[in-house]
Amino acid sequence: MTDPDHTAQTAARFRITGRVQGVYFRASTREQAQRLGLRGHAINLRDGSVEVIAAGSADAVEALAAWLAHGPPMARVDRVEREAVDMSTASAGFVIG
Repeated sequence: MTDPDHTAQTAARFRITGRVQGVYFRASTREQAQRLGLRGHAINLRDGSVEVIAAGSADAVEALAAWLAHGPPMARVDRVEREAVDMSTASAGFVIG
């Protein structure tokens, strides 16, 4: 029997603060998201933070959330805020901007 939570689909918006711009954060996030089969985006915000929207299996979104807590080697993540969003907010594929 299949675990129903394993195949559940979800979407979340993350706002990551710290030293997260200019340290390969968006591109590394895209690599992780693609590896996990997620769609969405990673964009720099004017306040120096990064916004990530990720949609896909609940397990994959949780795995990305765990990765976002530390990011790539040169990043320093101070805080990750998360909110649930509608699946339609995620773009096809995973893009950076």
